[in-house]
Amino acid sequence: MYHKLFVIIILCSTFVSAQSQPDITAKEIKTHVKYLASDELEGRKPATKGSKLASEYLLEHLKNYGYKFFNDDPYMDFEITTGIHTGEDNYFKIGDTGFDLDKTFSPITLSSNGKVKTGGVFVGYGFSIDDDKIKWDDYANIDASGKVVFVLRGSPENDSLSSILEDNAALTKKILTAKDHDAAALVFVSGKKFDEGDELMKLTSRSGINGIGIPVVHLKRDKFDEFLSELDLTTFELENYYERELKPNSFELGNEVSLSVDIIEDKAEARNVVAYLEGNDPSLKNEYILFGGHYDHLGMGGPGSGSRRPDTLAIHNGADDNASGTSAVLEIAEKLAANKNLLKRSVIYAAFDGEEMGLLGSKAFVNNPPVALKDIKFMVNIDMIGRMDSTEKKLTIGGTGTGVELPDILTGYAEKWGITPGFSPEGLGPSDHASFYAVDIPVMFLFSGMNDDYHTPADDYDKLNYSGIESIANFAYDVIVDVANLDNNLTFQLAGPKEREEGRRSFKVTLGIMPDFTDSGVKGLKVDAVMPDRPAHNSGMLRGDVIVSLGGKPVENIYDYMNRLGELKKGETVEVEVKRGDEMIKLNVEL
Repeated sequence: MYHKLFVIIILCSTFVSAQSQPDITAKEIKTHVKYLASDELEGRKPATKGSKLASEYLLEHLKNYGYKFFNDDPYMDFEITTGIHTGEDNYFKIGDTGFDLDKTFSPITLSSNGKVKTGGVFVGYGFSIDDDKIKWDDYANIDASGKVVFVLRGSPENDSLSSILEDNAALTKKILTAKDHDAAALVFVSGKKFDEGDELMKLTSRSGINGIGIPVVHLKRDKFDEFLSELDLTTFELENYYERELKPNSFELGNEVSLSVDIIEDKAEARNVVAYLEGNDPSLKNEYILFGGHYDHLGMGGPGSGSRRPDTLAIHNGADDNASGTSAVLEIAEKLAANKNLLKRSVIYAAFDGEEMGLLGSKAFVNNPPVALKDIKFMVNIDMIGRMDSTEKKLTIGGTGTGVELPDILTGYAEKWGITPGFSPEGLGPSDHASFYAVDIPVMFLFSGMNDDYHTPADDYDKLNYSGIESIANFAYDVIVDVANLDNNLTFQLAGPKEREEGRRSFKVTLGIMPDFTDSGVKGLKVDAVMPDRPAHNSGMLRGDVIVSLGGKPVENIYDYMNRLGELKKGETVEVEVKRGDEMIKLNVEL
């Protein structure tokens, strides 16, 4: 009751303001931020009560401003994975000895579900290295096909080979190597040098990504040592051997291994809030300018949430990120409604959910748009604009190179509102505009800068520069109206790479694609965007293709793809097999 009464009071006060004062004001922005970043909303984590209250708050304002809704529905629902937990069918036995879930063994986050009953082999660090400096193949003299492989975590310490060994020490790399040798399942063991405390790996969120393809568990070292004792060995002795000899020492375990992994994904519905105003030009009203920002945040934080204090469970109010942008967008929406007679083109308001989980809301919009994407001529994304310096008034404006005419338009309005702009031409960035740049829509991204409170419980409303937000919102409003009334649309141009994941690691090659992380039901890697004049594009790859093999090796998920990509060299021609609808197509990609 208190929550509802509080919302009603806020809505009534701002509704009166909307009728009498349609201008963008610091006072109204602060009112919005205080509610959106209040403890009552508990950090606006997607699919929670706080998130629902936030979306309802936005909707009521849009109704009061006179916005319309596509198909009379203001909400664009989409499914998210909110977490994972172990189900009832998890067990692990070596011979007749069983182990206790979460005490002596646990499935790891990367694991796929499945049951295995077969022999076991120990394959050291699980390496298959073919480098000029070292040849090390733990699978060379052992048959791992159909077996459960036991693998040490980490790598031996060696200064001269450290970079090579570390490159092959990642969990995903070791699992992929095991899969390439047809292993049925994998068991990780932490040596004493790797982790003296021998803590079991805990399940964390893996939103939008399925397991890696085989069951994978982590076994306590002392339990594995019990079986090694039959061979007069310990994991510590094996660690010392590998560090000293730098060569394989794989062997059969001689016991039947039975294991089952049952990981359950927790699903929920997140929702964007989407509305529009119709333009006045009989022809141009069928084109749209989209403006928005994400309204979600991290909830209570915790491991896997994105919090910079993952060990602290506390409300992450997210005043700057992104109650500031959400409030500015709401104020822009109000002013546009009050002056809708000025608009030739129509405008779309969008408050995105799930941005913190991987741009999920904007991806959902692009995948199921309420209007044809070709009719969206410009996208304005406002994310974290609450900490602009009062003296220098610097504002980062991203995406300025994505529309040929943009820099000239922006310069005059920045001067008008006393803003010192920092132009960044790239269309790709860590926020929702990236989803629209990927489908060839010019974008503008407004961001006032990082701060020490980012992604912590300390990001509160009383630390924001509200007059700065007001200036930025007025700047954005002017740009939106200007572009909405252009005789000719902005001319899209490529401004930097479109691929997101391929840019996270230092690869020798790139296909020039943007992977889709949101569709966990696809076996393979779905292509979300193809960058013009890059290897994938030149080979004929299309958006929506699903990569199922790379260089003759299977690709079942993003983990497989990333590791396959890391094995390729510039100048090679690699065969990439894709699924396009019901058809399988082989493409020759020149890297």
